[in-house]
Amino acid sequence: MPPVVLALRRLPSPRLTGLGAGLFASAVMLVLGLLDLLLFDGSPVVYGLLFLPVSALTALWVRTADLVTAPIGVPIAFAVGVVPIAGGTGGFGGQAMAVVTALAVHAGWLYGGTLVAGLIASVRKVREMGRRQHLARSGGSGASGTASVAGEAPGGAGGPGGAAAARRRPVA
Repeated sequence: MPPVVLALRRLPSPRLTGLGAGLFASAVMLVLGLLDLLLFDGSPVVYGLLFLPVSALTALWVRTADLVTAPIGVPIAFAVGVVPIAGGTGGFGGQAMAVVTALAVHAGWLYGGTLVAGLIASVRKVREMGRRQHLARSGGSGASGTASVAGEAPGGAGGPGGAAAARRRPVA
């Protein structure tokens, strides 16, 4: 197995809710924005490069049921974190205009991170759908499915294992 895959498997695998994933990404991007301002004088390239792994981790750590929130939460996190490095002056209006300008100028990083989160969430969703389909197929032909088919009357609908038993079969 490649060393990159082994390193990724050693990372923690928390399962965040949709809100938790958005808060995680926003908090991390705010801290990274502040660190970027202190260490690199607010370099947008450093900030953008740091945004990409945060987007990937957010999409990897969100629960399967909340996968749709990953590509929604990371652009919000980008906007939260860009506030310290936007460099606005002149009060709230000047700061707001600086943030809007920074979002427009650095939209490539924003789109890139959103694309990363969207691709990871999509792959996870497709894999989950395949896993569920496989479980449904293997669960339907398992011992309980065979028992109800074997107990059917020759007509197919009557008897103790007939159509009524098929309707009561749990959905995986």
